Amino acid sequence: MGKGGGCMPSKNKFRINESAERPVSQTDITRSEAEGSKKLRIFIVFYSMYGHVERLARRMKKGVDGIEGVEGVLYMVPEILAPDVLEQMKVPPKNDDIPVISVDELMEADGFLFGFPTRYGCMAAQMKAFFDSTGKLWREQKLAGLPAGFFVSTGTQGGGQETTAWTAVTQLAHHGMLYVPIGYTFGAGMFRMDSIRGGSPYGAGTFSGDGSREPSEPELALAEHQGKYMAMTVKRLAQHYSLPPDNASSRRF
Repeated sequence: MGKGGGCMPSKNKFRINESAERPVSQTDITRSEAEGSKKLRIFIVFYSMYGHVERLARRMKKGVDGIEGVEGVLYMVPEILAPDVLEQMKVPPKNDDIPVISVDELMEADGFLFGFPTRYGCMAAQMKAFFDSTGKLWREQKLAGLPAGFFVSTGTQGGGQETTAWTAVTQLAHHGMLYVPIGYTFGAGMFRMDSIRGGSPYGAGTFSGDGSREPSEPELALAEHQGKYMAMTVKRLAQHYSLPPDNASSRRF
């Protein structure tokens, strides 16, 4: 902590690129990889009304897929607004190439990245409704021990880039999931002041303004970094416990 109270990156920070490019030794190979099992899967589950969160999600998948042995899977949560309401709000149609996730499908993941726009500093109602529907998984703690992170979209610079993540942590806490923020692992990209940039130590983010502003390249780069960071986290957890990635029940504590 230096003058002015700014956080400075540690010299021993989690170096994503070095970890991703380092040759994998025999001790790094988990039993599941040695047996040719399926890749670890991170579900990127999001709600996007006007496409801003979706663009972050797609770039995040690129980051996840860049780590050997891990793949990102894109899912949307169900829409709860009536079609005529969406039409009045001039909401564009959803892309058909991304499926809508069901509650039971959550148990197939090895980790999660949840993305959503903010509504008065909290997650959008569509995402909250989806979390509300996971009661049967909560009762048996089916998601306990799984790592998860957040990424967001807000309309203004003071519109909830951080509070939207803070208030979403309660969902993970009740499920016993492990919250994985990105901290300042993006290095110099977290300290640039020469342009408007969404995102925070809590996760990637973008500013949508009146809806016409698209995610900038620095914002998309941070999203890609978060995908890599989560992929490395999930991979290291799997290696630590030497658990087969295709045995969902054995990954629960």
